[in-house]
Amino acid sequence: MAADKLPENPQKKPGAEPAKPGDSHEVPIEAKEHWRKGNALFEESKFEDAVKEYTEAMKVDSKYADAYFNRALTERLMQDFASAKKDLEVVMELQPKSADAPLLIGDISESNNDFINARYWYERSLANNPNYAEAKNRLQQIDQKLHIDTKEGKPGAQKWDQKEMQKYEQNKEAVIEEGQIKRMPFFKTTMKLDDVVGVDRIKDFLRNNVILAIKRPDLFEKYGKKRGVGLLLYGPPGVGKTLIVKAIAGESGANVLIAQINQIVDMYTGNTEKNLHAVFEQARKNTPCIIFFDELDALATKRSGGGEGGESNAIRLAINQFLIEMSGVEDNPAGIYVMGATNQPWDIDPAMKRSGRFGDTCYLKPPGYRDRKKMFDMYTKNAPRKYISFDRLSRATSGFSGADIARVADRAKMLPLLHEYEASKGRPLTTGDVLAILKDKDFAGSSLDEWYSMVKNDVISKTETQIVDGKKQEIVKPGKLDAQEKILYKALVNDIKANTNPVRIFMKKLMRWWALNVF
Repeated sequence: MAADKLPENPQKKPGAEPAKPGDSHEVPIEAKEHWRKGNALFEESKFEDAVKEYTEAMKVDSKYADAYFNRALTERLMQDFASAKKDLEVVMELQPKSADAPLLIGDISESNNDFINARYWYERSLANNPNYAEAKNRLQQIDQKLHIDTKEGKPGAQKWDQKEMQKYEQNKEAVIEEGQIKRMPFFKTTMKLDDVVGVDRIKDFLRNNVILAIKRPDLFEKYGKKRGVGLLLYGPPGVGKTLIVKAIAGESGANVLIAQINQIVDMYTGNTEKNLHAVFEQARKNTPCIIFFDELDALATKRSGGGEGGESNAIRLAINQFLIEMSGVEDNPAGIYVMGATNQPWDIDPAMKRSGRFGDTCYLKPPGYRDRKKMFDMYTKNAPRKYISFDRLSRATSGFSGADIARVADRAKMLPLLHEYEASKGRPLTTGDVLAILKDKDFAGSSLDEWYSMVKNDVISKTETQIVDGKKQEIVKPGKLDAQEKILYKALVNDIKANTNPVRIFMKKLMRWWALNVF
């Protein structure tokens, strides 16, 4: 797809003709006709009429990438930058290797004096087409503006001020000095919620309450609907909590800060609180923004009444700071969405879970039979494969997490890979390869079996043997959950009870054995 020469002055129209249809997609004649009419109107500077024709072309063919691109170019000249960006995002989905779409996004950023973002998109354009002269020229001009040396010893023409330097560094990596966070990188992904297998009810909730709130805050404001401030994702390990956050990031287009606990918590007094404030402050300056705290229970653990059990004052101070930051977001949301993930929600301080903080909760349970079939299909489709019995594999992995299934599929791919390496002759991945991994005695199996047994004592109850007056007595101690938490986490509690029931454990093992050896 050939691009117009982008205008240096947004008021001037480009000198070259608009893009011509690509060869990779068969476009209906009717759509082409609307596209040509749009081009003619574009040349006459009748931009509004041109947009209408391009829109008609897209109604006929929703995958007509050139129509989206030319409409974006027209909208850019009309200074409708938001609409132009949306169209260009579609172009990049339809044509991931397009060098024109990133170039035009960079041009829009540059016209708004966002030189850092412009540089990113020009680099992306060059990554798709290293010989793209226009992208090279634009990148060189940006480097001069930002005072980046294009040749050693030759500084650029203008000074790159401190604010721009900080913004540039944020896009690269975390900056931590003496235990204090100075900048965090923004997480970028093209992942969508449809890429996450299963959890359809959860995905619908997230689309309506998180993604829509980010994309259309005006609707929430119009109807007086409070935008969600905090959302807690909880469930067993490996069920896709982090994956969900990545999909929300790709779906919403918001900035995402993944706050890692090991970067926030510091041994020196006061640094942990400063790091929490730094993360929230960066989010406030870059809205809409999602802050994601993985393993939230490690940072916001329950405070016992008087520091019992060795609870340190540092933990109390950290939680208090967290509460202050969350209260600030609650009072003035301003496009900030805080999400947390945990395997043990009962260990999180109750003050963190009230409405307005992490008041909304979503339980992600292990994949069922149908979801496991889809996962095996998804994790093996990028390899040469023969007929694979997803039905058998799903039964053989009863009680496995999504992460377990991904691990099984990855290890199975190694068998045909080694065969080709040793025999110099390739062969496809088969059901037998996956079964061989599952039958391997050194393979750990399901990670959830041990996890359910481990948390049962914490959540349900545990029996301890004590010696009273020289006699052994068994004392049943209740779990950590209070009455309200038992209701709040009812689904998880029921899963833990079911998966630690001796009959259920026997049936699960029997199903696996039957699928592996008899099926």
